[in-house]
Amino acid sequence: MSKRDFYETLGVPRDADDDTLKKAYRKLAMKHHPDRTQGDKEGEEKFKEAKLAYETLSDPQKRAAYDRYGHAGLDPSAGGMGGGFAGGGAGFADFGSIFEEIFGGNGGGGGRRGGGGQQVYRGADLSYALTLTLEEAARGTSKSLRIPSWDACDTCGGSSAKPGTQPRTCPTCNGSGATTQRMGPFAMQQTCPHCHGSGKIIPDPCPSCHGQGRIKRQKTLEVQIPGGIDTGMRIRSTGNGEPGVNGGPPGDLYVEIQIKPHSLFERHGDDLHCKIPVSMTAAALGSRIEVPTLAGAAEIDLPEGTQSGKTLRLRGKGINGIHAGHPGDLYCHIDVETPVRLTDEQRRLLQELDAAFKKGGDRHSPAGKTWTDKVKAFFK
Repeated sequence: MSKRDFYETLGVPRDADDDTLKKAYRKLAMKHHPDRTQGDKEGEEKFKEAKLAYETLSDPQKRAAYDRYGHAGLDPSAGGMGGGFAGGGAGFADFGSIFEEIFGGNGGGGGRRGGGGQQVYRGADLSYALTLTLEEAARGTSKSLRIPSWDACDTCGGSSAKPGTQPRTCPTCNGSGATTQRMGPFAMQQTCPHCHGSGKIIPDPCPSCHGQGRIKRQKTLEVQIPGGIDTGMRIRSTGNGEPGVNGGPPGDLYVEIQIKPHSLFERHGDDLHCKIPVSMTAAALGSRIEVPTLAGAAEIDLPEGTQSGKTLRLRGKGINGIHAGHPGDLYCHIDVETPVRLTDEQRRLLQELDAAFKKGGDRHSPAGKTWTDKVKAFFK
């Protein structure tokens, strides 16, 4: 099967310079790399074809052999005309740098290159669990948090080395903070296992910070809690996480909100629910009763003949949530209390009242009549 011309593969003229070759290959590699085409066989073949073309044309000796003899000039069995790819010369190094530009080039460890060639890493995020009362969550508040912080070591001034000594360039990575393994046409880069990406080693660590260059301390951070916040929500404090490595940016602090159980109210979204005990006579006769709200006491009218379990709603007496345009409601669940510890006089009066109810028939207890009818129907 005949092979395509390498210049045609890259879409460049035969006198293309190195920069033109690199740009053409970068464009094709980004389009056809297997990580992007996800199993597309045709795309994989195009990627291999472009890679082979670039490796050949970016190497002056291989390009000269190809220009003179074509594909035969690359056959190691063709009398020394090309010598194949075993040498991995300048063209291979250029391929590695392009691969890094396109696909990250730092070993996938979440870092990047600093100005001095060291691996630079963003600091880790921190999480702080903050418990609030329902009132604090509803109205908003300000909280002072004690969180860990890291300051430069006073003894070594942040150098990590014992006073009078200096860090040394890591001999494993020559100060780059990363090592490279070559696997065929690919260059795999990873954080240096000797210096852990710093590019330096500390022969004599500072005794105060144990070679860390920083001391862990505590700092006080003032956090504003917006009104209407609820359990499970988070507040992000940018830059107050752990510091970065080798000059990397710090992480963030996430304040996780938890609301304490309340003695009177239960929160469901922006609505509040509470249980209101009322006397038997107040429920029977109807009355105006006082109920609690987060803003103070309020009054509601209890209709005559109110049954236990009835719910009365007070509009706008709930919580004004963070994303809500108006406050929720307060739902009052009526609980009619049965009198206890009766005196003889109270017992006598209730017996007389009960006798009067029985004379009035079913009209005094409609729910009881309905229930009795259901029981009779069940046993028929």
